Amino acid sequence: MDMTQFWDGWDPIIHTVITLTAGYIALIFILRLSGPRTMANMTPIDFIVAVTIGSAFGRTITAVDVPLSQALVTLLLLVWLQWLMAWVRGRSPKMRRLLDAPPVLLYYRGKFQRKALRKHQLVEDDVHTAVRNSSSGDIDGVSAVILEQNGGLVVIGEDQLGDASSVLPYTGDAEKN
Repeated sequence: MDMTQFWDGWDPIIHTVITLTAGYIALIFILRLSGPRTMANMTPIDFIVAVTIGSAFGRTITAVDVPLSQALVTLLLLVWLQWLMAWVRGRSPKMRRLLDAPPVLLYYRGKFQRKALRKHQLVEDDVHTAVRNSSSGDIDGVSAVILEQNGGLVVIGEDQLGDASSVLPYTGDAEKN
């Protein structure tokens, strides 16, 4: 039996302690400097970046052959790319359309939008669950339920609809039946 499976000396442990501590502190500073957008409600791109950062950081903690400088550059580059994508997205409507999934109307003024529900693998029960989670027991008091970019369902009550300026752009394809 190979004992290095259980103990390979102090060098790998010291490497892990140093890399974990320095990487953790650097990641806190990098995320703090990058602003709240990096940690906002997750869009698919945000999710990819978060998973990639976690994967890269996890790998560098346990890999003795990855130097600390490479780990820090990796984390810095990932967060910088996320910031760059957000910057480009904020300045280019074409990039915004390419990168962002628009909100999707699932229920509007008493009608389930069945095509939209099917397209996004949702069912009426998901809409009812969202209504209950919004502390409402009556779907008749709901004007709209929207699937947001981050995957959450937002419920807008009749008394909250106002002039509907946040909903009207998504009602054009509302099913009439």
